[in-house]
Amino acid sequence: MIRLVVGLGNPGKEHERTRHNAGFWLVERFASANGIVLRKDNKFQALVGRHEPSGAWLLMPQSFMNASGRAVQMLAGFFKIKPEEILVVHDELDFPPGTARIKQGGGIAGHNGLKDISQRLATHDYWRLRLGVGKPPAGMEGADYVLQKPPAEERAAIDAAIERALAVLPQCLSGDIQTAMQKLHTDDKKQEDKKPEPKKEPEKESGFRSSLKSLFGKK
Repeated sequence: MIRLVVGLGNPGKEHERTRHNAGFWLVERFASANGIVLRKDNKFQALVGRHEPSGAWLLMPQSFMNASGRAVQMLAGFFKIKPEEILVVHDELDFPPGTARIKQGGGIAGHNGLKDISQRLATHDYWRLRLGVGKPPAGMEGADYVLQKPPAEERAAIDAAIERALAVLPQCLSGDIQTAMQKLHTDDKKQEDKKPEPKKEPEKESGFRSSLKSLFGKK
C-alpha cells in the first residue's frame, strides 16, 4: 500500500514548465481531479494534501530539487510511513517523452532529488514512478536539459503518459501495485507500437552509376 506520493520539482514560476517538474505536474493533476487542496506546510517545507479515500498523503517539497529528501524524511517520520510505502514521481532521462514506468529501488542515475531522498531515508527501497523526458542532445548536460521547457509535441507526450499513470494510481494506493505496473507498462508498449516508423531517406546513387545512366539512359 502506498501511503505517501511525492512529486519532485523546483518551486517558482520560472521552473513550473520545465522538464524537471514532471513529478509536480502529476501530483498537481491528481490533486485537482480529486478536489484535494495542497497547502504550504512550513514544518515540512512542502505543499501537503491528503487523499481521503485512501488516506495517502501528497507531498511536493518546496526546497529545491537537491534538498527534496528533507520534506520526505520529516513527513514519513512524523506519520511512521515506511520507505516501501512511498511513491516518488520524477522525470527520467532514460525514457523518451510519452513513457511512464513504475519500479521499486534501483539506481538513481544522477538524479539529485532521488539522491537526497535515498540519503535521508538511508535506502533506495521506495517506489518510483518515472516519467520519460528524453535524453539531452549531444553536447548538452542533463542538468541544463531538464531545466528547459519541452517543446509542445514533447509536452503533449509527457501529459499523455501522466494520464495513463493517473489511471493506475488508485491501484497503487490500494496496494495492488503489481496490477498497476502490468497495466501501465502494457499500455505504454501499445503506445510505442503505434508510433510511425521514421521515414528512410532514399539512397543516393554513386557518381559512377549516375554518370552511366546519363550516358546510356535508364534501363
